Amino acid sequence: MASFNKVILMGNLTRDPQMKYLPSQTPVAEFGLATNRRFKTQSGEEKEEVTFVDCAAFGKQAEVINQWCRKGKQLFIEGRLKFDTWDDKNGGGRRSKLSVIVENFQFVGSREQSDGETSPRRERHTQAELPLSDKPQFADADIPF
Repeated sequence: MASFNKVILMGNLTRDPQMKYLPSQTPVAEFGLATNRRFKTQSGEEKEEVTFVDCAAFGKQAEVINQWCRKGKQLFIEGRLKFDTWDDKNGGGRRSKLSVIVENFQFVGSREQSDGETSPRRERHTQAELPLSDKPQFADADIPF
């Protein structure tokens, strides 16, 4: 019997990613993602429902998400569902949780975060901002047209 496990979500982080490390020293970034669905009821009333999803990214992806993402940042993820079960420590019986293991992701929106601060990034300079000694030196004869 064939099976297929693929999830595609786009939403906003509900909290800053939490970085952890496996015993093998593989980085793991855990974060929550909120997705919104807007719809109209049969009576014409507009409604919105929010779904909260726990996500985990591993390796280099975990490091990048941990460095560049904060609460409120919009993220597009592709991954697979994972079902975990465990015994509750407080005698509450068997517990379970469905989460998404991130296999691929893309940043969405601007570099601005929800609080107005910019994410860390490489410094960029326009030619006008460079000191004179760093500007390219060339003659009109060097231009090919």
